[in-house]
Amino acid sequence: MIYIQWQNHQGVWVHYSSTHHEPTAYRMATARAERIKKRHRLLDANKKVIDIVEY
Repeated sequence: MIYIQWQNHQGVWVHYSSTHHEPTAYRMATARAERIKKRHRLLDANKKVIDIVEY
């Protein structure tokens, strides 16, 4: 399971979505990061950071 979180204006990471397919999660996070101009990150099932996506 891959979890997608985004960082709000206070610096708190907020859950956005989850998926089983890592490439799909990366595409979703990248598209949304550019759309809302906020940082997103991908976490694995153990809540370890896989990647941080900047806009």
